[in-house]
Amino acid sequence: MQGPKVDKIIFWTALVVIVLFSAPLVFFPAEGKAVLGRALSWSTKTLGWAYLWFTIGTFGILCYFALGRFGKVRFGGPDARPEFSLPSWVAMLFCAGIGASVMYWGTIEWAYYYSGPPFGIEPGTKEATEWAAMYGLFHWGFTAWAVYCIPTLPLAYLYWNKGRSVLRLSAACEGVIGSRHANGTVGKMIDVLFMFGLIGGVGTSLGLGTPMLSAALADLFGVERNFQLDLIVIAIWSAIFGFSVYSGLEKGIKVLSDINLWLIIFVLGFSFLFGPTIFMLDTFTNSVGLLVQNFIEMSFYVDPVAKAENFIEAAGQGKSYVDAGGTFPEWWTIFYWAWWIAYAPFMGLFVARISRGRTVRELIAVEILGGSFGCWVFFAVLGNGSMFFQLEGVLDLSAMVSDGLAPEAIVATIKEFGGRTIPFTIPLLVVFIVLAFIFGATTLDSSAYTLATVATKDSGEAVEPARWHRFFWAIALAAVSLSLMFAGGKDSLSALQAASVVVALPLMVILVLMVLSFMKWLNEDYPADELDEGKDVNIAISQSKATAGE
Repeated sequence: MQGPKVDKIIFWTALVVIVLFSAPLVFFPAEGKAVLGRALSWSTKTLGWAYLWFTIGTFGILCYFALGRFGKVRFGGPDARPEFSLPSWVAMLFCAGIGASVMYWGTIEWAYYYSGPPFGIEPGTKEATEWAAMYGLFHWGFTAWAVYCIPTLPLAYLYWNKGRSVLRLSAACEGVIGSRHANGTVGKMIDVLFMFGLIGGVGTSLGLGTPMLSAALADLFGVERNFQLDLIVIAIWSAIFGFSVYSGLEKGIKVLSDINLWLIIFVLGFSFLFGPTIFMLDTFTNSVGLLVQNFIEMSFYVDPVAKAENFIEAAGQGKSYVDAGGTFPEWWTIFYWAWWIAYAPFMGLFVARISRGRTVRELIAVEILGGSFGCWVFFAVLGNGSMFFQLEGVLDLSAMVSDGLAPEAIVATIKEFGGRTIPFTIPLLVVFIVLAFIFGATTLDSSAYTLATVATKDSGEAVEPARWHRFFWAIALAAVSLSLMFAGGKDSLSALQAASVVVALPLMVILVLMVLSFMKWLNEDYPADELDEGKDVNIAISQSKATAGE
């Protein structure tokens, strides 16, 4: 029996775009990093406001869907039952969405804000400390997960209610651009842009997780952290990925996600019990209060005065505004929103595939509330614990981060947790390494699965992409992350930030088209009087069955 065929136009176009993006970073790393830097600067300085409006608008439209009359619409029809149990569904959703990045940023993000706080706050002060502890909750909270959730709704509806066998962004825009354009050149461009955006977003995640794992392995085995060790980390990820590929979606990604969930509970539970527990709880409580009080201000924070001053200073030196210094929102909030946007279509495709039997309201609630709280636990335990070590004077993590040693600072934090009360340093570090490996492998697997799905021809039947196809995209993802790390060198964060921000620009337009298409389908399939009467009908499925009967 012949396996699923590859859509050659999407496959080769996406491959060419990725090679054109990655090759200069490998062969001309200094020049490539400079180009990425200028692209990042132009995007954030020119269109930073657009990222802010887009994300807060996304949060608002999801509140409308969840609280309005469409909240009870069920993916797959009124009689559909979930394919996965609630714990497994939540674990797959969460692990695919955040990967090893939450271990990186959840532990050490506060240190960047401690030495470079927003709103003109004096670095290193008590006020700077409190804002540093809180800002991570904002960047990994409601708005971020709203961006993840918004493409899931039209894609899940397209797949389970409209009966489309292949999940593609182009098809999810069909309600607005029409089937002719969705299946033609415009649709191919949309799918290629999605693949480019996903590879940029995943490349950023793997590019952050790899040095962290390299630092942990270097400390565990007493060797030097270098680029060769990064290659070994990628190779181990690929080996775990190979197991998952040959096990399929049910036994592969699901099993890895379930294991991850238990390892997360162990690492966070141990750190919470044997770390500065009271400080963690007090700081988290204080941070939630700060977040609620300042949510609107942070959501629209552009820092225009500091931005204008940087422009004026650059002009006085004969430089372009693109070469002007950055501001806190440009370096952090806009980067984060762009990163979530770049990743969002992938999350939409993957979560849509595993969300049969869930309602619109249930999906929104789990993604926004569950996803936010899951990330917050990392920040509350690992982040606040590492901050306590800084304040206590046990570790100077802020200085390590300033010196470009963030991965080493994370390892030092885990070791401090392990040896603080009982001699458990090495075992905890080993469990941390295993957790990070499985996190990264889950991200690699689910991303490769999604890329292969998009580049597979629509045969009219729901089929899983070929194994070789998934392997291919896993290799491509690894290559892009390595090229970004190679171009960035020791300061790889700036190259990774640039990749995320740049690839997110066209995706914002595509996501808007998807939402408009989803709203059109809902209004067509669920007239107001039927939902108002409490009927849970599925006109789309009935129509498709009638058509098939003809």
